[in-house]
Amino acid sequence: MASPYLNAPLTPVRPRMYASSLAKVAWTLVPIVTLGLAAAVPVVVAAVKGVVKPWLAGAYIVGEVAVFSAVMAISPDADDTNPVPGFLLVLLIITAATHTALLDNERISVGK
Repeated sequence: MASPYLNAPLTPVRPRMYASSLAKVAWTLVPIVTLGLAAAVPVVVAAVKGVVKPWLAGAYIVGEVAVFSAVMAISPDADDTNPVPGFLLVLLIITAATHTALLDNERISVGK
């Protein structure tokens, strides 16, 4: 009888974030559809699944809170015409969507 350890890979396989292309698109849309309010959610889910390290999810949470705090501090009124808060939110949304799409990329090793 053959041992199961003989056919096992030498290094454990890293868990995958996405089961299909549709799941990848759906998760990438999360930061966009929520206008950045759930920018950290895909990274937190990836940390729970073991795809990325927990410190990366924590950094994303801190970053999201920092961006929203800065936006509220810069422009607390709804009728303010300052473009900086909008720019910061768009930057957060683009960054979060890009990083979410790259969670399963094998070439990127930061936080994995």
